[in-house]
Amino acid sequence: MINEKNHQDVNATTSEKSIHTDFTNNMTYGEYLQLDKILSAQNRLSGHHDEMLFIIIHQVSELWMKLILHEMGAAIESIENNDLSTAQKRLARVSKTQSQIIQAWDVLSTMTPSEYMEFRDSLGQASGFQSYQYRMVEFALGYKTEHVLKIYQKDPELHAKLTEAFEAPGLYDVAIRALHKAGLAIDEEILNRDVTRTYKENDSVREAWMTVYKNPEKYWELYELAEKLVDIEDWLQQWRFRHMKTVERIIGFKMGTGGSSGVGYLKKVLDQRFFPELWDIRTEL
Repeated sequence: MINEKNHQDVNATTSEKSIHTDFTNNMTYGEYLQLDKILSAQNRLSGHHDEMLFIIIHQVSELWMKLILHEMGAAIESIENNDLSTAQKRLARVSKTQSQIIQAWDVLSTMTPSEYMEFRDSLGQASGFQSYQYRMVEFALGYKTEHVLKIYQKDPELHAKLTEAFEAPGLYDVAIRALHKAGLAIDEEILNRDVTRTYKENDSVREAWMTVYKNPEKYWELYELAEKLVDIEDWLQQWRFRHMKTVERIIGFKMGTGGSSGVGYLKKVLDQRFFPELWDIRTEL
């Protein structure tokens, strides 16, 4: 007896006479996406069932971070070119992507402490702390920590790529310059600051954003840009919080495989701020 569902699938396919079936000389979906490389990159070192979950969650997160860096880089370029509307679209996409990474923690948290301990030793000293794309995200947001570059000295090409990102102006740097271009007063020391240093809040920047928020009609594009920046920091802190709670749920307060204090370190970074004035003015408005 023919399976009813399979019969329906066959009928649906055969009724679409334009569907391509001969790919002898044409590129397939799998070839375009290079699925042979992607789907063969999950190599469990322990053979434990749940290690597959662990690998895939982190690989998917790295792919989303690649998109975030792609969009933030384009947004920085758009702001530098005074195209704030395009920058806003790019940054809106960043926020949506961040929401996907946050949900990944919900999937990983289905793994219990006992299950993780079955293969944790297989990781050696490898740790998410070493994610170079995450460091590049931090650099793009203006949080610069030179000492972390030492982690990547093993790979000269990668180290050079990270150094370039470290030395480049971040998203907030170009946003502040956009305030200046709009005629708002910004201290020269901020406009010419050393972008390899983590940004510190400044009175002139706070006053400029205050002017924007008190006159949204006049400074609409800057106002919208500011809200997109707040979205990104908000989502990043939510990601960090879910990361911290997932780690606490699975390993408690054990030291991280990369040598960090684990949950203790993750709690500390929750206090980091990227766009301080945009949060401060909310109290004053």
